[in-house]
Amino acid sequence: MLNRVKEKISVLESELKYRVELSQHQKNLPLLGKGDRLISESLKRDGAYITSLADLGLASTTQLLQAANSLLPTMATPRDSHAGYKLPQIYTVTDLPEFFAWGIEARLQNIIENYIGLPIAFHGVHLRKDFPNDQQLQTLLWHKDAEDRRMIKVIIYLHDVTDKHGPFEYVPRRYNLLAKLSDYRIDYELLQSNYLGINDEKLNKIIPKSAWKSCPGKAGTVIFVDPRNILHHGTVRIQERSTLFFTYTANLPKRPELCTQYNDDTFAKPSRQLTA
Repeated sequence: MLNRVKEKISVLESELKYRVELSQHQKNLPLLGKGDRLISESLKRDGAYITSLADLGLASTTQLLQAANSLLPTMATPRDSHAGYKLPQIYTVTDLPEFFAWGIEARLQNIIENYIGLPIAFHGVHLRKDFPNDQQLQTLLWHKDAEDRRMIKVIIYLHDVTDKHGPFEYVPRRYNLLAKLSDYRIDYELLQSNYLGINDEKLNKIIPKSAWKSCPGKAGTVIFVDPRNILHHGTVRIQERSTLFFTYTANLPKRPELCTQYNDDTFAKPSRQLTA
């Protein structure tokens, strides 16, 4: 009992410290132009924002795409797992300069810092190829990430993504009282699943499908999303989908142990020669 009380006090102290740091850093947030401010404000309102590499116009984009497209052919289709589900192929490419340079573009980081509200950490990049699957398992289930109180993943489509490719899908933030009650039901269902996720059928009973937002898009589509604060998933697909995922949190994330996968040996690291 005493340990439980101490744990609750520690959590409260941590949250209070976080709120104080947010308030103190407010005056130090980078200034944004009108277009970039729209991205940050949309993230705060909806939890996601969709744009394109062309509209962002970052200087290192050409090198990024060349490097990604040179690596994609090396990612072979895996065998089915025991459940008949094809696991995605994931390369950790954080150490390759073409990917790292894009991830630390000053304008990109300024947008993200304005949303997160604190100095940020860029954890790394995953090059990901997802394969056709007709079962709703793993990241195809609706879920929330847990690395930090606020975080950003920047998702880039490396080819045109239609409904056949399993586009990213999310439930935008909702602010009325009825929506808040639904959110408690969602959190309960996630707890019951041990935070592995819930399927479409269960979600549709709580939040109607008409409120879900699917994100098909052309090659070069960019999705800014806070995967901690909105429910999201990849959808069932009949064609391959290739993407990049860049991950950012506050400089001192709430769950740092969950952030190591973006730069350690959890996933394969391609050799430097592959992008030559």
